[in-house]
Amino acid sequence: MGERVVLAMSGGVDSSAAAVLLHQQGYEVIGLFMRSGESAPACALPSEQLLPVMNTRPNRQGCCSADDAADARRVADRLGIPFHSLDFQDGFRRIKDYFADEYLAGRTPNPCVQCNNWLKFGRLWDFARQVGAQKIATGHYAQLQDTIDPTVPALLRGSDRNKDQSYVLFGIRRQLLSSVMFPLGGYEKPEIRKLAADSGLRVADKKDSYEICFVPDNDYAGFLKRHREFSGTSGNFTDLEGNILGTHDGFERFTVGQRKGLGIAFGEPRFVIRIVPETCDVVLGKREDLQVSTFQAVDLNWLADPPDQDHEILVQVRYRHDAVPCRVESSVEDGGSVIVTPEQPVYGVAPGQAAVFYRGTRVLGGGWIRSAAVL
Repeated sequence: MGERVVLAMSGGVDSSAAAVLLHQQGYEVIGLFMRSGESAPACALPSEQLLPVMNTRPNRQGCCSADDAADARRVADRLGIPFHSLDFQDGFRRIKDYFADEYLAGRTPNPCVQCNNWLKFGRLWDFARQVGAQKIATGHYAQLQDTIDPTVPALLRGSDRNKDQSYVLFGIRRQLLSSVMFPLGGYEKPEIRKLAADSGLRVADKKDSYEICFVPDNDYAGFLKRHREFSGTSGNFTDLEGNILGTHDGFERFTVGQRKGLGIAFGEPRFVIRIVPETCDVVLGKREDLQVSTFQAVDLNWLADPPDQDHEILVQVRYRHDAVPCRVESSVEDGGSVIVTPEQPVYGVAPGQAAVFYRGTRVLGGGWIRSAAVL
């Protein structure tokens, strides 16, 4: 029997295929499904003893539903590996609070990054240590490569550029990289579906989930109202000069770069340029008004040595954004941040989103966009 590995299993095709690959490679795999719902008491980690029991209470929410747990359990049973379904209600509540706080501050949150930081590479690792596992694994499309320092491998993009998820992994603690596995990193998505089908897994054709697990209907405004009872956020649409163009029902309904769903008609497309929570104004402009020449990134996490005036550095500011060359300089006013200057202006840089730095396909690290200077 090989090393013991705890695998995060969501009931989808990717984590299921990861279980198959690890099992075939001789690892002792333990599957763990992380529940997000309110149906059971939260498990405290690591201070309380964690009991490996199956939680079968109903919870139908997004990618963390009871149906997904059942799918994951069937895969584990087919492979003959232990499987645990644990309620991480408290951890997911932290993510929900972060999500609401960012919107209330006029920023665009990225809960998937924080889920990775706090749960999949935080609480998952706590569980792994309690059960004597040497590694943790997920179904992310990313790769790890040995470096001259055997304790810190390099995090690289996944081979399938259309599925690459390295952007949402920049927040992993550097010292944890040597204990992480990404079995799918060298595969293309069609290969993974075929592997699942050849292995007789019923999830082989299961659709990918693109929803936030605690907002399964994509109604962000409705979630915010239920979670925080948002009120008093209605205000004005204005142009860049401050002229009032109309009214809106709440600034939390909008994000920087948004064009559709504004609820107000113009003769030509208008985009959200910025959100001003102090006055509840949503500032609209033309597409060219979204061009950003420089921005600040804070709360940095480096997986390699920080860059220094290296023009080979690339920055990616959204999950589906193509990384662009940039200059990265430490902020004189705030030593815990950097000033990022792309070689050419980029569009739709949204405060609250992640800025991730690459050298080629290697993730150097990243931080959170705090402010941007438009042209």
